[in-house]
Amino acid sequence: MGSKRALIAFTPLAGAVILPVVVPLMMSKVSLTASLLTAVVLASAWFVLMLRSAEMPGHD
Repeated sequence: MGSKRALIAFTPLAGAVILPVVVPLMMSKVSLTASLLTAVVLASAWFVLMLRSAEMPGHD
């Protein structure tokens, strides 16, 4: 139970920190296209992870 709560607390923070760091690095090191693709993939994965780890009322 404690690890799930840690995941729930860590997920928004991880996405908010990792996404703005990775995308500009990809832009400067690789290309604009690769950075946009990376942004879409990471943001989508982050969104799905946030939905899967969300605590919904009424669920035990």
